[in-house]
Amino acid sequence: MIVVLGRDATPDQIRNVEAELRAMGYSIHPIYGVEKTVIGAVGAPDRDKEQDADRLRSLGCVEEVMLILRPYKFVSRESRAASTEVDVDGVVVGAERVVVMAGPCTVEARDQVLETARAVHRAGATILRGGAFKPSTSPYGFQGLGEDGLKILAEAKEETGLRIVTEVMDPRNVELVSRYADLLQVGTRNMQNFDLLKEVGQGKKPVLLKRGMSAKLDEWLHAAEYVCVKGNPNVILCERGIRTFEAYTRNTLDLSAVPAAKELSHLPVVVDPSQGTGRWSLVGPMSKAAVAAGADGLLIEVHPHPEQAVKDGPQSLKFDRFAQLMVEVASVARAVGRCV
Repeated sequence: MIVVLGRDATPDQIRNVEAELRAMGYSIHPIYGVEKTVIGAVGAPDRDKEQDADRLRSLGCVEEVMLILRPYKFVSRESRAASTEVDVDGVVVGAERVVVMAGPCTVEARDQVLETARAVHRAGATILRGGAFKPSTSPYGFQGLGEDGLKILAEAKEETGLRIVTEVMDPRNVELVSRYADLLQVGTRNMQNFDLLKEVGQGKKPVLLKRGMSAKLDEWLHAAEYVCVKGNPNVILCERGIRTFEAYTRNTLDLSAVPAAKELSHLPVVVDPSQGTGRWSLVGPMSKAAVAAGADGLLIEVHPHPEQAVKDGPQSLKFDRFAQLMVEVASVARAVGRCV
């Protein structure tokens, strides 16, 4: 880090800052200028650099502290120039192919899931989405079928070959969900559930990490760091919209986050236009825009009868609309040198 001291810093204050840095474990390289003193501090790889910087900023003589490297080491583009490809049981996310994950928001019944799995598989999707455990704003809302829902998803995989992505909400359920799922989803409400992040980080299953509804990019990447630092490098970032003052859409889908996250991190990035907009009529345009922006995949809600859906019917596509969207997305993918 670079520590800039104010022009009024006294020799004693400068020595105190240098001593503070040494106590933190840094080696120091001061430049004593006519106007200001600048101290370069290097080393101490195991320390929380942001916390150290805040501590230094609290000193009255310190004017500015600048971090040279990103505070998230494992997921930073600075630590790995090549983009990461995540293998989801043979389906690679982050390569040339734009991976489409599609299915119902919620596992409601066996027939509903199997019918949807067959339809999205015919249309070209490779991963089936479906929630067996569901977060609900109201404690009286539908909470999901639990393990029975996971068994239905497993049956759909056995019949169609689709890989399974489903949400895990509780650290105590990570082992259970991992027995059925190929990709563990950490939802927006749990992006900063640090115990959950640590638990999925200790496992071997790839993780789909959704951006928190009010999270900044660096907070999102810090959450990914929690998973990677525990030993699991297979993280896929998912932009799913952020909360703004706009009320027409469910969220504001931040597509600028796709290239921005790719600048900052080597991890693959996918987009959920269903949660991001809350309106089925907007899912198609935003899916195509996401692919054009560089998304490595899409997460799309599809339901045989959206008007009867237990959750999120207004943002779910019918089978024919999803099939048409796959054709249109393929055209956009080809235009940017990719395929679906």
